[in-house]
Amino acid sequence: MPEHDRPVRLTADDGILVVTLDRPKANAVDVATSRALYAAFERLNTDPGLRVGIVTGAGERFFSAGWDLKAAAAGEAVDADHGPGGFAGLTEFFALDKPVIAAVNGLALGGGFELALAADLIVAAEHAEFALTEATLGLVPDSGGALRLPRRLPRAIATELLLTGRRMTAPEAARWGLVNRVVPGDQVLEAALALARQVCRSAPLAAAAIKEITRSAEGLRMEDAFAALRGPGMPNYRAVLTSRDAEEGPRAFAEKRRPVWTGQ
Repeated sequence: MPEHDRPVRLTADDGILVVTLDRPKANAVDVATSRALYAAFERLNTDPGLRVGIVTGAGERFFSAGWDLKAAAAGEAVDADHGPGGFAGLTEFFALDKPVIAAVNGLALGGGFELALAADLIVAAEHAEFALTEATLGLVPDSGGALRLPRRLPRAIATELLLTGRRMTAPEAARWGLVNRVVPGDQVLEAALALARQVCRSAPLAAAAIKEITRSAEGLRMEDAFAALRGPGMPNYRAVLTSRDAEEGPRAFAEKRRPVWTGQ
């Protein structure tokens, strides 16, 4: 398939995989695109040479308009099987142990917002806006929006967005702590790359363990969270404790040099 006909473009450099959703005019997502996105994130997960993923949209207007309503009108069911990673390949990819940064270059609407919420970090263009518009279309944001947004925002604000579909600007999202960076539109990808390079300075096993711990402990009482941490159910965390990287980090600090991580 020619590159310009592919809904998902990939570039990999220095441990960072950039996943670009490219479906003019609105980077909407149908089943085939969800499966292509999952394949990209699965590559990130399984390739030992990759440390961090960045997902962004082509163009300047849309990060993603979410579910492809034209595909829906053509018969794609609301409950269609979008593949192992759920809608957009990431919203239900719970086994992904490597960090993903959403570089939101424009409008993130409906499932596009849900895709951004499924990422670990968000860098947003100044002109970006976020909205869950499903209720205004007779639908429900069931690809993570109704679940993740109330955990990331004050309940009243999240409920307002869910019930009204109103757009939240990037500066407002930053005020609520929903995004990590707000930058000029022509700098959003470079800002995401800079953040990814910072993440790459940390040990890969430690990054995987942090994702595992935060994912497993979310919603637990502190006492229960510590019990889960000390129990046998977090293999990434257990691997860190006996890893060569756990020895390399303190040694490099003492020797005043940058650590050399092996992921072991």
